[in-house]
Amino acid sequence: MKPLAVPERLFGTDGVRGKAGSHPLDAPTIRRLGAALVRVLDSRPARLVIGRDTRESSPWIVRELAFGARAAGADVTSAGILPTPAIAFITRSMGFDAGLMISASHNPFEDNGIKVFSGAGAKYGEATERQIEALVADRSWSVPEGEAGPVDGTDYVEAYLAHARVALPEAGPLMGSRIGVDCANGAMTAHAPRLFEELGLDVTTIASSPDGRNINRRCGSTHPETLAVEVRARALRLGVAFDGDGDRAIFVDHLGQIVDGDAVLLMCARQMKAEGRLRGSAVVATVMSNIGLEIALRDSGIDLVRCAVGDKYVMDELAARNLLLGGEQSGHIIFADQMVTGDGLMTALNVLRTMVATGRELADLAAQMPRFPQVLVNVKVQRRAKLAEVPGIADVMTRVEGRLGHQGRLLVRYSGTEPLLRIMLEGRDKHAIELWANEIADEVRKHLA
Repeated sequence: MKPLAVPERLFGTDGVRGKAGSHPLDAPTIRRLGAALVRVLDSRPARLVIGRDTRESSPWIVRELAFGARAAGADVTSAGILPTPAIAFITRSMGFDAGLMISASHNPFEDNGIKVFSGAGAKYGEATERQIEALVADRSWSVPEGEAGPVDGTDYVEAYLAHARVALPEAGPLMGSRIGVDCANGAMTAHAPRLFEELGLDVTTIASSPDGRNINRRCGSTHPETLAVEVRARALRLGVAFDGDGDRAIFVDHLGQIVDGDAVLLMCARQMKAEGRLRGSAVVATVMSNIGLEIALRDSGIDLVRCAVGDKYVMDELAARNLLLGGEQSGHIIFADQMVTGDGLMTALNVLRTMVATGRELADLAAQMPRFPQVLVNVKVQRRAKLAEVPGIADVMTRVEGRLGHQGRLLVRYSGTEPLLRIMLEGRDKHAIELWANEIADEVRKHLA
């Protein structure tokens, strides 16, 4: 008997990713993904909602995905251009069986992806992802031929913005404050500035003219320096930069200094504890968060629980431990009592809420966190090998760990969405850890590049 083929791994740490038009984001595979999801749901008729970002490839991916889902018996609704967290909220609150978001988050426009949410508004775990992959690989069934036509849409913007506003119903003493908003030419463009203005803030926007190709281009949460220039030039009180699909937020204080997710976790954790809302007196963060966050939280009587990189792992840990606050240094923050996925808009409103409650400026709140120097080096790789089994790489990593001792951390991991090996070092001497990170990177290039 011929052995069954092992199903291809289509899902990474954040859905299915790739170059739009190339496998696995070619039309036939997208159709099979849509149909396979419906077959896994085993709900007749399954109700699906699909949202998208502003990439030029997103509309046709929506049509192909909907074609496959409809072929399997689903009713499909388009929510149009909305941030990822809005799709998670709509899926849960409007009674859909699953939600899908077409986006590659902070990646360039050529990339795209499919994020899948359960009826509870949470990203599916690996067990369900493996089921979908197995069905896609099963050639005993097929999706009918035909043209992928338009998908009927429904406007859910008002419902999403009304829910987001529960984090900050009134701006209070911040009323009239001048803030900068970098929309990354992405999914938040039409929504975040509007809500801030409705709260009575004076909003200056940048990167708010999407053309299908300029999403994340030298803007957004991965390039906050662009917003920092604007904040300083216009003497704004603060700035917030979203990523392409709106689930991350990075901040800029009035001095033009970048405020990342670690600082946000600290200030919000302290405020939530003061309000009696920090269930379990603990915060979840990934292995990438600075050791300074751990020290500052401990000084405030708050534990730090670390998990693997990826917001779904943060959410899994929050659910397992019945906690409410977690996130990533990249600005992907989850307030689980408000939303079960990262939401850049909700994060921004909670930062403003903390400023209102404490009467302190963002720069003052962010300065509370001691930060060990941290170096991150990305190396492009052609193949992925177990690093412990590559003698040259294993040896240099062992030497570096010996130099760090108990005064720092070394973390080396492969990216879940790109052909990269990420080398992260923390220690007291920045010059030293830069040299050590590059030692490791040079050795990786010899063997894996």
